[in-house]
Amino acid sequence: MNEFQPGGPFHEGEQRAQARTGMAERMARVGQKVIRGYMPEQHRQFYEEQPFLAVGSIDALGRPWASILTGRPGFVKSPDSRALTIDSRPVPGDPLVENAVDGAALGALGLQFHTRRRNRVNGKLDLGRADGKWTLRVDQSFGNCPKYIQARMWRATPELDQLGEPRESVRSQRLDEEMARLISAADTFFIASAFTEGGVAAPQAYGADVSHRGGKPGFARVLNDRELVYPDYSGNFHFNTIGNLEENPWSGYLFWDFETGDTLQLSGQTEVVWEEGDIPFEAGAERMVRFRLDTVILTRRAVPLAWDFLDYSPHLAFERLRPIRRKGG
Repeated sequence: MNEFQPGGPFHEGEQRAQARTGMAERMARVGQKVIRGYMPEQHRQFYEEQPFLAVGSIDALGRPWASILTGRPGFVKSPDSRALTIDSRPVPGDPLVENAVDGAALGALGLQFHTRRRNRVNGKLDLGRADGKWTLRVDQSFGNCPKYIQARMWRATPELDQLGEPRESVRSQRLDEEMARLISAADTFFIASAFTEGGVAAPQAYGADVSHRGGKPGFARVLNDRELVYPDYSGNFHFNTIGNLEENPWSGYLFWDFETGDTLQLSGQTEVVWEEGDIPFEAGAERMVRFRLDTVILTRRAVPLAWDFLDYSPHLAFERLRPIRRKGG
């Protein structure tokens, strides 16, 4: 039996996470105002100004994957408030190549590192255009807070105009030393998640989502060649990703080496750890998240952009935070 009120923008997994943290009543009010079925004008313009778009998709086995699409600003356009057109393609070997079928659920995230702005949109893929461009039909559109985003400024590389060329890639079921180093050095990654309304186990019944996570290098910690753990910090209390994971533990991650353009895509199952126990909570964490790997893909020079690091998010100065009280601690 559903103990929550029907309707609204949040599904049961999100509502349970909100209730667990005492935020359900507040989010019931706020969600109706900030999660829309269309994009406001400033969001439409924002997407058109970015050189990359993070995308969450779902494969034929129901596994979410996180990917990056790139292009010169303007490769994403908004012909109206309920659509984005995308004039780019994933690099060969990216699961998004196979996942991007007509009607597929996609989540997209636009992120501007130097201003720490980010906006998300979820919807369905329409491949009906004669010019071959993708159209994402919008189901949900909302902004995200600027927390935990590291400021960077981008520069184009010659490969930005060679997006269809093959890249060297490695597929495995375990993390090797190079992959582990990339994860351990990361201050940013993206996570794709999904849920199925009514428990219908068919890819077209899914809703897909992709989100950003940030921290100081080392905040994602490799436990062994198939597991990693990372802290989940206080955010906007929507619990879109956490709510999806509570309903469906299958998830996809993308780690990005900003110096080389290499990406590491992981697919597997994620567990949200709500109380401190075997996994100690790190400074600033309200939860810990544990991931177990099923498949990993390392792709060389997947993102043809160069980046100049500016500074870390001021929200990562956890010594300024009031200590978090946890059950049993």
